Amino acid sequence: MDSNKLLQIFISSVFINNVILARFLGLCPFVALSKDTKRALAMSMAVTFVTTSTSILTWLIYRFFLIPLQLTYLRTLVFILIIAAFVQLVEMVIRKKMPVLYRAFGIYLVLITTNCAVLGLTLFMVMRKYTFTEAVVFGFAGGLGFSLALLIMSGIREELEYADVPEAMKGVGITLVIAGMLALAFMGFAGLLGA
Repeated sequence: MDSNKLLQIFISSVFINNVILARFLGLCPFVALSKDTKRALAMSMAVTFVTTSTSILTWLIYRFFLIPLQLTYLRTLVFILIIAAFVQLVEMVIRKKMPVLYRAFGIYLVLITTNCAVLGLTLFMVMRKYTFTEAVVFGFAGGLGFSLALLIMSGIREELEYADVPEAMKGVGITLVIAGMLALAFMGFAGLLGA
């Protein structure tokens, strides 16, 4: 196994091809849940768990079921079902173990099911023809990249509470401006691996 390739996949997924800041997938929870760092951290952990778990399961099902039976055209539907199952598992655990957090998430926890970042990562994994180990690293690193972007944004937005932001820019306006600036900053990582 080539550890250099795994390191490249990891660094690329977290920084260079960040699912939010480079691919612009998963912007709904990024904007909605970045107001509070505690909620952002909890969502980050949930998304990382789901991306890692679904990368494992979707790779196995795709490789050993869909390809041999020539059902690859069903991959998007199958991947959505797998993601929905894992999100339901996460939702049940959070509801049982952390009811306050469950109420704080509201609808956004269920929206992981339709989070295009999670589905996008599984589809990128298949398109790039990763091995099993590469797929696991890619799924985990993609979740970490999502987490990094969400936590940076939540830290900035918490500090904005004390800033003198013009009335017209408050809320979503300043959030999108900051997201654009973060995306530009993350573009600086593009030369890191020659990507």
